[in-house]
Amino acid sequence: MNPLREAALVETRRHFFGRAATGIGTVALASLLNPRLFAEEARPQVPSPEADLAAFKRFAPKAKRVIYLFMSGAPSQLDMWDYKPQLDAWFDQDLPDSVRNGQRITTMTSGQKRFPIAPSRFKFRRHGQDGVWVSELLPHTAKMVDELAVLKAVNTEAINHDPAITYIQTGSQLPGRPSAGAWVSYGLGSMNQNLPAFVVLHSTVNGGFGGQALYERLWGAGFLSTRYQGVSLRSQGDPVLYLSNPNGMNEGMRRRMLDELAKLNAERYSLVGDPEIQSRIAQYEMAYRMQTSVPELTDISGEPESVLNLYGDEVKTPGTFAANCLLARRLAERGVRFTQVFIRQWDQHGNLPNDIRRQCGIVDQPCAALVHDLKQRGMLDDTLVIWGGEFRRTVYCQGKLTRENYGRDHHPRCYTKWMAGGGVKPGVVYGETDDFSYNVVKDPMHIHDLNATILHCLGVNHERLTYRHQGRDFRLTDVHGNVVHDILA
Repeated sequence: MNPLREAALVETRRHFFGRAATGIGTVALASLLNPRLFAEEARPQVPSPEADLAAFKRFAPKAKRVIYLFMSGAPSQLDMWDYKPQLDAWFDQDLPDSVRNGQRITTMTSGQKRFPIAPSRFKFRRHGQDGVWVSELLPHTAKMVDELAVLKAVNTEAINHDPAITYIQTGSQLPGRPSAGAWVSYGLGSMNQNLPAFVVLHSTVNGGFGGQALYERLWGAGFLSTRYQGVSLRSQGDPVLYLSNPNGMNEGMRRRMLDELAKLNAERYSLVGDPEIQSRIAQYEMAYRMQTSVPELTDISGEPESVLNLYGDEVKTPGTFAANCLLARRLAERGVRFTQVFIRQWDQHGNLPNDIRRQCGIVDQPCAALVHDLKQRGMLDDTLVIWGGEFRRTVYCQGKLTRENYGRDHHPRCYTKWMAGGGVKPGVVYGETDDFSYNVVKDPMHIHDLNATILHCLGVNHERLTYRHQGRDFRLTDVHGNVVHDILA
């Protein structure tokens, strides 16, 4: 049989239903590739060809974009934010059974004969107009605490890293769901046709990554179109793989190649109707435009020395957390909807005092600089900045306990995150923990509530931003989540 004819006759069940369901696909693709068709600044492109636009209701957003500073590995709130001076009297005494009350703990400490209490060795002071307690580990953050909403009772059900970080990033402990950035990209589209709507930055520590592995599903699109997944920018070589033209190919040749490839893909789409073909065409075009936009983005030579000094000594070293925080601001300036900045090595089961001092030394100044930089440019009001990890660490010690050294195990309840800008009320503390920083006693905030609130700041009703997959409607907050209005301006 003629192979071309055979290929033309092949139509899978998926292709058949894809053709029936995506008749508006070419219109959506045209809007992606022709900026002159955009009639509204707030939404310069159709959010997605799949979205039920009649059901997707938005209201006036406070935030246009999100910068999410993710501390992978779970920083210890006891040593940074949750001041418990009364614990000094409990040093090396066992955590009362009435406090734990049979709650689940990990296998890393379940075999311990004792659960000795380890008070923080770090000093705390009040800062800001309302006297928020902040550790000596965060001197720069302490100076801008009046800009923050400090959330002290965030909680999750997950107790190990992979399900916990998957849960807070995608709304499910099981892999396969779209990430928060992908949902935002799907719902709101892009504000810059030359950069992705969702960008991911990975930060090095002492020249490497280390810590818990981060999988692509954490910024993936799940069952959404792949056009909504996060694009990782690298700190060495091409910021995006294969961004540069290969030897012997100039810009004109690449343009002609993409035009011919688009014709082949369009022909294939007309035969099988697979929407991923459209995504492929759009991504090729985005990659072409990024050949100009990304080098300009990553070139910080034009930044004033005063701004570089704001972020600290490491800002000129690509891949560092400081450099990525500055890059996040530059991405926000250029209309990127969702920027995720990861930094690992917060998983401190032992030698915590030394390790957390190092980590805080890396992130403290750049975090404060980012908030200050956005504010001085008039961007903080419509940029939502989020800081935090996947859970917290225990009040009791893992391993050997001394006054100078201790470790802490995983703990899913009452951990601290902060938010700034983008419609969040500044200078507030929301949520309270018990005397042992073990349980929530006031204003709990589940991670579904957190994600619902983030979407609300962006002008999105989290219950309506849905996608039908395998016979049911999915959303970032699953079937849960309440907007926490008490922290909104």
